[in-house]
Amino acid sequence: MADPAEHPHIVVHSPALDGSRRVTSGDETLGVASHIDDVGEILRLADLYVTDVEGADLIEWQGGGPEDWPGLSEEHHEA
Repeated sequence: MADPAEHPHIVVHSPALDGSRRVTSGDETLGVASHIDDVGEILRLADLYVTDVEGADLIEWQGGGPEDWPGLSEEHHEA
């Protein structure tokens, strides 16, 4: 059986009003992501190399899955 300390429980929290999502490990905030790629980078900077952010068992997605980034868009339209 794997040691739980080896595989920390990562939570990507529900989107904030601006669509960004806080990423935590236990009580520690690792960073704030505004895109799925940010989650991977935040984990890499925390020395947690996760190759499949969307399918990793150690990541809990709250308030929507890895494709849910409400309020944020790949395209920025000028009025």
